[in-house]
Amino acid sequence: MTSKTWSRVGVPALLLALAVAAPVLAQTAPPATDAATAVPAAVAAPTVNKGDVAWMLTSALLVLMMSVPGLFLFYGGLVRAKNMLSVLMQVAYSVCIVGLIWVLYGYSLAFTGGSPFVGGFSKAFLSGVTGESLAATFSVGVAIPEWVYIAFQMTFAMITPALIFGAFAERMKFSAVVLFVPLWVTFVYFPIAHMVWYWAGPDAIDAAAKALAAATDGTAKAAAQAALDAVNADSGYIFQLGAIDFAGGTVVHINAGIAGLVACIMVGKRLGFGKEALSPHSLTLTMVGASLLWVGWFGFNAGSNLEANATTALAMMNTFIATCAAGMSWMFVEWLVKGKPSMLGLASGIVAGLVAVTPPSGFAGIMGSLVLGLVVSPICFIFCTAVKNALGYDDALDVFGVHGIGGIVGAIATGILVSPSLGGTGIYDYTTGAVAAYDMTAQVIAQLKAVGVTVVWSGVGTAVILFVISVIVGLRPSTDVEREGLDINEHGERAYHS
Repeated sequence: MTSKTWSRVGVPALLLALAVAAPVLAQTAPPATDAATAVPAAVAAPTVNKGDVAWMLTSALLVLMMSVPGLFLFYGGLVRAKNMLSVLMQVAYSVCIVGLIWVLYGYSLAFTGGSPFVGGFSKAFLSGVTGESLAATFSVGVAIPEWVYIAFQMTFAMITPALIFGAFAERMKFSAVVLFVPLWVTFVYFPIAHMVWYWAGPDAIDAAAKALAAATDGTAKAAAQAALDAVNADSGYIFQLGAIDFAGGTVVHINAGIAGLVACIMVGKRLGFGKEALSPHSLTLTMVGASLLWVGWFGFNAGSNLEANATTALAMMNTFIATCAAGMSWMFVEWLVKGKPSMLGLASGIVAGLVAVTPPSGFAGIMGSLVLGLVVSPICFIFCTAVKNALGYDDALDVFGVHGIGGIVGAIATGILVSPSLGGTGIYDYTTGAVAAYDMTAQVIAQLKAVGVTVVWSGVGTAVILFVISVIVGLRPSTDVEREGLDINEHGERAYHS
């Protein structure tokens, strides 16, 4: 999901390239961001396929379903009955408030040029976006309406902060949550999304590369090279590092997982943690929620191709197979260690597989995804049991253990599984118009750098935000409120009446 809207920042470079190689660009220059931007008359308009549009609209709805009702039920069933409505309220609030923030300034900060670390406000309030505006896909000359891209990316922004809630479930004041979500998406999510996914798009690179190839003298070549360099530089910091993330391993899962770890430590442990049973009140609801997450995840991963083609099918197959393998892997490991295979363990394995396959879903071969699923569950299982118990932090619903660790494993593994020798797709180079020569060591190092930047940005940003909130309204309710339950005290309702 690394394709972005046509970049305004790259337009001057492309105009320079037009001046030095007009004959070639008459056939290959990319279209402007919207119809109001002037382009040479001979430039062919990008193709908008109704099948792509229909698939992307469907994918946006599938990702929304992951939040409501998927995460509703998955998290709601895992907490005690007295706190179920508080979880539903938090998730619903995240979806609604982030949707508003997204159209006000979030989309602009994430997906316009500005700096390598965050975008600008050129599309605040969706300024300049019309029914004629287009967003690039992964194919040169193929686009989707920008409204479609905005809607799809909005659903990612909606669910990411909601994932964090599981780490401090049952013990944070709703007023603190109300402040946390807008601050966190503004200062953590939007910058990470920009750093990982923002770039000028394939058409801008393709046109600038062809202009360079067409240049005939030294002056023209220098000007065309400068134009190509400017287009390549118009991208996020992590993108410039060479890291790849097809559908959000860094942006969503590592980001939320690290934030969850910081949050559960800063908020503190639940009353009775380690001393009394804090059992889920409805594993039935949890399994229904996990099932909805799995179905919705096809929009998450396969939708991230932005088109309906063979790569979309590859991402879908990888989402099937890695998840099946991870579910089985967790079940058998738990059976071996604890003596019984639990349904909660199977559900946890399913989610771990979905998380891990997210970054390589459109890059890995299917057998590579199978191996990834088998490997990730034992690692997440260890972090959700032995490591958590040894360190004593109360990650209530294992956000760090599943999303954080699963995301890290998947992000690093992407650098391996993309290898053509292992059945992966390789990495396409739009400058040459072919799959680039693959260097596994270099790619894994790039993936490690991406993980490191995400961990630091999310961890530090979350800590600062929570500290500020603790000063303004405090993070936790009173002991009596927490003991009686957040539902009745914070929202005046109960999930169940006897």
